Amino acid sequence: MVNYLKEHCFQYKQKCSDSKNIAITTFFIALIASGCGQQTAINVAANSDSSSKTLTTKTTEKNNVIRLGYQKGGIIPIARQRGELERQLVTQNIKVEWSGPFDRCATLLSSLNGNRADIGGCGDIPSISGIAAGQPLCIGSVQRPSPDSLSSAILVRGDSPIRKPTDLIGKKVAVNQGGAGEYLLLKVLEKENISKEKVQRVYLSPNDAAPALYQGSVDAWAVWEPYISIAELEHKARRITTTHPAPTYGIMVVRTDAAKENPVAVKAALTALSEDGEWLNQHTNAASDFLVKQLKVSDVVAKQVTKNRGPESYVFPNTEDIAKLQKTADWLLEQKIIPQRVDITTAVCPLKTTAVR
Repeated sequence: MVNYLKEHCFQYKQKCSDSKNIAITTFFIALIASGCGQQTAINVAANSDSSSKTLTTKTTEKNNVIRLGYQKGGIIPIARQRGELERQLVTQNIKVEWSGPFDRCATLLSSLNGNRADIGGCGDIPSISGIAAGQPLCIGSVQRPSPDSLSSAILVRGDSPIRKPTDLIGKKVAVNQGGAGEYLLLKVLEKENISKEKVQRVYLSPNDAAPALYQGSVDAWAVWEPYISIAELEHKARRITTTHPAPTYGIMVVRTDAAKENPVAVKAALTALSEDGEWLNQHTNAASDFLVKQLKVSDVVAKQVTKNRGPESYVFPNTEDIAKLQKTADWLLEQKIIPQRVDITTAVCPLKTTAVR
């Protein structure tokens, strides 16, 4: 009996001891697990905060870059040569990148549409045409038309018998489709009461239209500067029009997403371009020198281009500008040059700059 009790008591103590050990072990496992869970939570929070900072940094870096696309002969490449725009924007922590040169507005607008540039200078006709075609573009700033400007013309060869617009009946005229050249030709024909069906429009880019005129493939060419001065002074071409019957606006076109996502940088760039223009208006000789370097033309050609183009003054559009551009857009629709109506008010970039002034 005694031996039984001793054996039983020993087994009981062993069980008690085992239970105590299990409890202690369980306690430490729970403690370790708790510690690991807490550390994991801290690490997750830290990683999340780090990812957030990285994303914010990348977004900030993206928003601090503005890409300027340009054609030959415009204010943007001159601003690039001058360098003041970059110096001014870098003080605002905005980096400038350049894209170009493009031979005409159509290719420049294609670059904007393809997210390879954020801002580019074009005429109002191709700009409105691009917007009507559904390209994600908006109107940033405008250069108001000058009735006496000689920056657009219909040209013929020097030995051509064509002397006036009525002589174009039955002839071939090179124009850029949906652009300033086609608009000029149609407005001249309208003013002269000539049916547009009586003149054949040949759609060519400037680079193709120039040799077509010189070689006699077309009879005339509706075009703009700097092509006018090059054709007149270097190829003995002759203009049969002087002033434009419906002077056009210059437009700084902006990629819509850039205006929405990066309005501060876009507005800063447009403002700096306007200031570059005002500086050039006061330093016309410098403007000509810039053109010599950019276009690789003679000083005589550069001076005539500068004179014909007149002042480079870009401003944010007001209600009067919008009304005039709307009239142009509606005319383009009537002529079936664009496929749908463009509401100019909604086409102005959302930069909070429109005001009556």
